[in-house]
Amino acid sequence: MSSGDYSFRSLKEQLGTLRRDPETTAEWVKNAATNEEVLDEILIKEQLDVKHESTRQLGEVRRAVLGNLEIPDRYKQLVTDRQELAKIRVPDRVERNARAALEMGKPLVLYGPTGTGKTYFARQLADDLYDWDEVHTATPSWTPSDIIGGIQPAEEENGFAYRKQPGIVSKAVIDAREFGIEWGLILDEITRADISQVFGPLYTAIENSEQTIYQDDKHNVQLDSNVHIICTMNMSDRTVNELDDAITRRFAMVGLDEYDRAARDDLFSEWVDEHVPAIVPYDHETLVSLFHADYDGLNEGTTIDDDEPISRFGPMHYKDIAEFLGSACGSGGQYEDEELMDEAVGQAFATYTLPRLLNTATLPQMRQLETHYEVLSNDEEFIRFDLTPAIELVKREITAEGRQMNRTVFE
Repeated sequence: MSSGDYSFRSLKEQLGTLRRDPETTAEWVKNAATNEEVLDEILIKEQLDVKHESTRQLGEVRRAVLGNLEIPDRYKQLVTDRQELAKIRVPDRVERNARAALEMGKPLVLYGPTGTGKTYFARQLADDLYDWDEVHTATPSWTPSDIIGGIQPAEEENGFAYRKQPGIVSKAVIDAREFGIEWGLILDEITRADISQVFGPLYTAIENSEQTIYQDDKHNVQLDSNVHIICTMNMSDRTVNELDDAITRRFAMVGLDEYDRAARDDLFSEWVDEHVPAIVPYDHETLVSLFHADYDGLNEGTTIDDDEPISRFGPMHYKDIAEFLGSACGSGGQYEDEELMDEAVGQAFATYTLPRLLNTATLPQMRQLETHYEVLSNDEEFIRFDLTPAIELVKREITAEGRQMNRTVFE
């Protein structure tokens, strides 16, 4: 290609290189900003921004699109709409309260037990309301520098060097300003980090919009109204009353743990009808009833002799079970043989539901789980579903936990 030749003809000759190299693709986007034939080929036909940057990563190609004033708005909109989200339905009250908080500019925390759809709903909100959104999942190693910025290691040709770099929030502000867009910033599972320590500088900035949260040679960053913070928080082992008062005073707190029977029935029926093939030799209504019975027993204890709840457990886990059954029992699936299909139900529970429950279960809760699934397996309505894999998994964990306790006693 001759120097400065960014014609459509030259593009066709260079496509092989562009498909391999995001830097070259970004160069073409910058230099052919007014050539819609070239942009159509790169972004619509070839979708090279997706190839190089998956669905929501903001890499070199998309930065070249969003940061160039000469590129028509339709291409900017195209790259911000790449992500296809599976929409979930949450209670109307939850939807209204979350949107109202964000509309008034309030940072938002979505909280609830595992499986209530917090992360899906956060992404759904951000995708609906803002031009761009990104998710960052908290870790125990997070520090204030991860949030607002500070001295951090940076990779260089000769190894690592330490330099001042923006954190997650300050970087979102910088990018939102650079591209002139509304930015949805999702901080997922923040209870994994030390919230009081990590969010301390952010609390001050929330109360004072003129507070500088990050500064370097190029940037002086304050919280920006174009950056909208949505956090998710797993509350399986805690209550709102146990949280640091600092976060409950500065964030809108919206719970996702109230799915009534009708709402759950809509979800369960939709997932079973969508994913489980009609050829499976048990009717969909019975499978939906099994989901309800399992949910009720875990959350309310309705199938347990002492009527005690076992764990706070959201309804979203049953979508995984429906998808497993659809894949495993469908044409070419591992349980396609009709003789194996009943076992697939127990295997689905053992693969998805039980590991999540056992992850935090105490020994008494494990024994409750064993009783719960034995009761379900003996119920005449569900007798054809082979829940043995789930029961055996619980028994193995009870045995392992008992051995661990004995070792602890005698050490």
